[in-house]
Amino acid sequence: MGIRHITLRPFMRSFARTCAVALASAAMLGGFTPHQAQAQNQFATAIKVNDRSITNFEIEERIRFLRLLRAPGEHNSLAREQLIDDRLKIGAAAAVGIMPSSENILAGMEEFAARANLTREEFVKTIEAGGVSEQAFRDFVTSGIAWRQLIQARFGGRVDVSEDEVDRALASTTATGGVRVLLSEIIMPAPLAEAAAVQERAERIAQIKTTAAFGSEARRYSASPSRARSGRLDWLPISQLPAQLRPIILGLAPGEVSAPIPLPNAIALFQLRDIEETDAPDPKFSAIEYAAYYIAGGRTEAALASARKIENSVDRCDDLYGVAKGQDPSVLDRGAKIPSEIPADIALELAKLDPGEISTALTRSNGQTLVLLMLCGRTPDLEQDVDRAELSLGLRNQRLESYSNGYLEQLRADARITEK
Repeated sequence: MGIRHITLRPFMRSFARTCAVALASAAMLGGFTPHQAQAQNQFATAIKVNDRSITNFEIEERIRFLRLLRAPGEHNSLAREQLIDDRLKIGAAAAVGIMPSSENILAGMEEFAARANLTREEFVKTIEAGGVSEQAFRDFVTSGIAWRQLIQARFGGRVDVSEDEVDRALASTTATGGVRVLLSEIIMPAPLAEAAAVQERAERIAQIKTTAAFGSEARRYSASPSRARSGRLDWLPISQLPAQLRPIILGLAPGEVSAPIPLPNAIALFQLRDIEETDAPDPKFSAIEYAAYYIAGGRTEAALASARKIENSVDRCDDLYGVAKGQDPSVLDRGAKIPSEIPADIALELAKLDPGEISTALTRSNGQTLVLLMLCGRTPDLEQDVDRAELSLGLRNQRLESYSNGYLEQLRADARITEK
């Protein structure tokens, strides 16, 4: 019996049940003896990021960590991608004198462990049983804390939310009537090697003033299925869009194009074609259930053909269990999340779907993994009071996240990354 996977979701409910199994079966995970480590040259440099090295051992250890957390996607590629990002984040923070204190790091480790209802010591003991050292966990937490401190220091002063913006966002969530929008979209893949060129193209497209010109760019560059319709989407309730996108859309006049919006492995732009108020209130949801099946190969013809075959053979989310049967559990991720917890790119695709419908517009692992995304259902929300301070903080955090994603893409584009 091997070690069970651990799903990292809010409170990580399955983690606690896994601990005893993990402790009993660590030897089955395939740890390296000193002799094996030497034979496989585990401590040799595998990737060079500017003047910082990533060893084979670190990659193997991150892969184990991802397996324990049951992270979606192909773990080898994801481990490399995360470690490159960690080096860039730590390097950028150190360049301006930012380094988290020992107290901050320990607090971060405690917080991470608490999501699994474990103490830091219990969490460390569990991952060590799975072949992941405490130092690897510490490094993982340190890069995240350093990056948050850097983003706050670099961009915090630029992220002011006006009262008018809060009013507009509040109106979109509390109005007795509803608001719906007619959008066109362009979703452009932006793998690392092309990130700078795609960003430059996106900034050019953002200056477009006509629907015809925007449609032409959508047909040429967009990876979304809407490209066949010149990027045109049907009417959508504003509440069905991701929360971080609503203020951006509501700030546009008909014909205007949004600034480029960074997404994982992609850049998005939206053109507002029309907006109207409705008598019926916008639907609100307490949870959205969806399933994501991960297909190796990214947007290659073979991967897309596999996705089309699956799409033609399933009618509901439960059917995907049969598709994933016998494969590594990480190929299928299904759950219900509150809307604010759903990644922006996934939330955007789900907004366009009815239950049972599928999107194949997204990728993971720097474009190497295709995401077959299916909407399972939406749970309606009861009316709740909205706190202006919380709404303002949410808008501010969304903008900081946008700055963070864009800055990391810039660091990647400027970095010297060499894989041995």
